[in-house]
Amino acid sequence: MRVPNRAKCRSSMDRLEAWMKERFENSLNTASDRKASSEPPTSEGKTGRPTERGHQPGQATTTGPNRNGLFGFITAVLLIVMLVMFLSYSQSGNRITMTELEKHIAAGDLVKDRPVIVREDAIIAEIMQPEMRSGRQTVMVQTNSATKEKYVERLMELGVEIISPAPSPWFQLLLFFGPVLLIMLVIWMMVSRGLRGAAGGAGMLGNFGKSRHQRLTKEMTGITFKDVAGIDEAKEEVLEIIEFLKNPKKFTRLGGRIPRGVLLIGDPGCGKTLLAKAIAGEADVPFFSISGSDFVEMFVGVGASRVRDLFKQAKESAPCIIFLDEIDAVGRRRGGGFSSGGNDEREQTLNAILVEMDGFNSGDGVIVIAATNRGDVLDPALTRPGRFDRQITVPLPDLHGRLEILKVHARKVKMGPDVDLEKIARGTPMFSGADLAAIINEAAIAATMQNKDFIEHEDLEEARDKVKFGRARKSRVREKEESKLVAYHEAGHAVLQATLKDADPLHKVTIIPRGSAGGATFSLPEKDRMGFNLKWLRATMRVLCGGRIAEARAMNDTSSGAAQDISQVTHLARTMITAWGMSEKLGFVRYAGADTREFFMPERDYSEETARLIDEETRRIVDEAYDDAERMINEHWEQVVAVAEALLKYETLTADEVHMLIRGESLGKPSVADLLQADQTAEKKQPKTSSSPDEQTGSSPEGVPSPA
Repeated sequence: MRVPNRAKCRSSMDRLEAWMKERFENSLNTASDRKASSEPPTSEGKTGRPTERGHQPGQATTTGPNRNGLFGFITAVLLIVMLVMFLSYSQSGNRITMTELEKHIAAGDLVKDRPVIVREDAIIAEIMQPEMRSGRQTVMVQTNSATKEKYVERLMELGVEIISPAPSPWFQLLLFFGPVLLIMLVIWMMVSRGLRGAAGGAGMLGNFGKSRHQRLTKEMTGITFKDVAGIDEAKEEVLEIIEFLKNPKKFTRLGGRIPRGVLLIGDPGCGKTLLAKAIAGEADVPFFSISGSDFVEMFVGVGASRVRDLFKQAKESAPCIIFLDEIDAVGRRRGGGFSSGGNDEREQTLNAILVEMDGFNSGDGVIVIAATNRGDVLDPALTRPGRFDRQITVPLPDLHGRLEILKVHARKVKMGPDVDLEKIARGTPMFSGADLAAIINEAAIAATMQNKDFIEHEDLEEARDKVKFGRARKSRVREKEESKLVAYHEAGHAVLQATLKDADPLHKVTIIPRGSAGGATFSLPEKDRMGFNLKWLRATMRVLCGGRIAEARAMNDTSSGAAQDISQVTHLARTMITAWGMSEKLGFVRYAGADTREFFMPERDYSEETARLIDEETRRIVDEAYDDAERMINEHWEQVVAVAEALLKYETLTADEVHMLIRGESLGKPSVADLLQADQTAEKKQPKTSSSPDEQTGSSPEGVPSPA
């Protein structure tokens, strides 16, 4: 093989470079032409938006020519690498040893007028080879720093002409910087393609500046006001917005202006997002949904760019609704707390929202709906008239609302004839709509796992307790002394709950572990409580103290099982003093700090003497509750013992059964041991291949429900 000379190599490199440049320019032109023609013009002469269901506005579309341009660039890079490898291989030749080279020199096989080339890593020579087409062959002897001088001396002794070409500095630089330049070129190509694809929409930030919203329609959500229950007042307030979206000229006739923004404030799970989707479904207009955290990125200015892009697309789709979920992520009060550094990006996003909302006019047909559960931390500029004009509170549902919510979710499942949704609604005070939906879902799962044909009332009861307190741990094995301690602890709670007239009515008591608690006493409020009066607070504190007192008298010892009771009693007593003004010494004054959560240290606006008085009053109120509870436990100790023994025997007691034991009556139902023995006897009598209806329903032969 003959080594190509440098002129031919340089000519080949020039042609390859020209071809790469031409290919690169053609790919750029093709990509730009495709980008310009990918969006058809509308009747107004503006660029139309894609209407495919799977494509969201503001997202870049990958086209075929762009991929072809990148493919051509990668092909050119591969050709360069292959050429360099070819040149390197062509310079190497066939590898032989120094001894073989000496034999060729002695035989006179060296090509005349072709000197031996000595490089840093090899000795290259051309020998006569009649078998090859060219009649000659390039051979190479590999050397290193230790053998080079010895080989050169040997060649000089044999009288061979030697040349040592100086290494080209350009070639050394290319070998050193070539890979780095190649990587930088690939990165530059990728970044430039991204910038060209997003040019005109988000400036130099590319796709980072595009809004990441979801564009929903009525057909995609299918949610209307019939799917929203328990917040009738909030639904009535948004009826004006729906009427404006349907008929905007009706309001402009008298010069009125519809609110530009609506702020939904409420606890988590109350249905703020569901209400916003129902508004869009009733008005049958596009619904742009985005979360507050989607605006903020690691690059400064991206959030503001996304806000501008979102409002621009919304105005093009007017009339429509923009829904900003969890707006407190970007709408917090500016300059509050220890905010600095990274929060500058959040403040720029908030400023962009304020400016865009100021740019609305009555004819835009765009309404902004925001939702948050922390309305107290929002910036005042965001909630002033002219921006979020109307603030709608979405409260926790009352008794009627909970019943309606349960009915809405019950339409999607199969309910049994014994289901009493009103009883479930009364037993779920302070539950949100999401909690009630979870109850129906958990009941459906439990009924399915038991192979039932429909959901029974006991499934709903178990699901409610599971959502509120956790799953029952029926498989846990406790020692006899521990079971006795838990039984007396819960019996103390249950007896005081059933005896005190100002406390909530007792629902049931159990010593089956549930969640992190070893047992539980459940109450069932008769009505929704908007506030807490002093009589109810005192009665509740005495019920909380009853568990520790009963277990201490029965076991002659105390345990850590009352930790949660102590925490609740202390919290109630301190809140009565600092927030509700129920202390005679401290009077009608609020000492609790504002719940803004802006500072790492608690807010405190009173002196050390006042703090000492608060501690003393807290101790006095708790001691009074404990003394009264101890007196009542001693008076009803026989009832406490009866309830505790019944809990050890039956594990779970209803309110009626507890009242029967307090009156001195016997329950007259089989115990847990009796039920287990009856089940074992029934299994022995019937064949193993069949199953009885009692086993399928989980009931005992006498018709009494199993404790499980």
